[in-house]
Amino acid sequence: MADEKKARDPESPYLSHIVGDTLRNLTEKRLLELVRQAPVPSHLAIIMDGNRRFAGARGLNVKDGHAAGRDTLEELLNWCLELQIRILTVYAFSTENLSRSPEEVEGLMDLFDHALRDIAVDERVHRHQIRVRVLGNRSVLPARVQEAIGIAERATEHYTAYQYNVALAYGGRDEIVQAIRAIAREVRDGGLDPDAIDSDAVSRHLYTRDLPDPDLIFRTSGEERISNFLLWQSAYAELYFSDVMWPGLTRLDFLRAIRAFQERRRRFGG
Repeated sequence: MADEKKARDPESPYLSHIVGDTLRNLTEKRLLELVRQAPVPSHLAIIMDGNRRFAGARGLNVKDGHAAGRDTLEELLNWCLELQIRILTVYAFSTENLSRSPEEVEGLMDLFDHALRDIAVDERVHRHQIRVRVLGNRSVLPARVQEAIGIAERATEHYTAYQYNVALAYGGRDEIVQAIRAIAREVRDGGLDPDAIDSDAVSRHLYTRDLPDPDLIFRTSGEERISNFLLWQSAYAELYFSDVMWPGLTRLDFLRAIRAFQERRRRFGG
């Protein structure tokens, strides 16, 4: 009886909550219909930013913030499958992140270790034939994380329907430097004429050598920069920035980003 009275009271927060949820669901449903009527990004790259601020705003510790971010990433994979976005690349841990406190880095390494081992046996991954790969300087990662990377990659290496790339111990400038060094060695050894060095030659030496460049780079948390992520590959990518912290990202936020991409007129170099 009390619940019925609250539901009838126009001043009731309970009623406002119901109305808000209903409007949000209707908006999400309509947006999904629109998104399905136009091409989606072939390659979506995401800078998952805001875990620590999300935690701080809620009185949580940093570890809890990263755990919440992991849960959002699980949802993101479902959303991409729903829209048949074939290639997803997420920025999970930069080379600069190694300078954070030992406690935070250790906690993140535990999270990556468990997540990679879990994804190797994830039913979704095998049902949808998702190839999982890690992009970055693996040599700086703990042995247990390197082992987990190998387990995830070997379990999915023959899949071709979808690609899920995790940028781990990754830095865009470092990636380009490593490519330059490899090219220099080829020239030194006589395997490459310096006059034959072009953008394709550089691309062949990047972590993403067999991937198309991203169509859309989406960053959360309100920051409007790409923070050393896919510097070479992002030359013609569309950029989308959202104020929401990564762990708070919703399906509606995601659909808004995809719809914004669809409404843009892409000019490659124009």
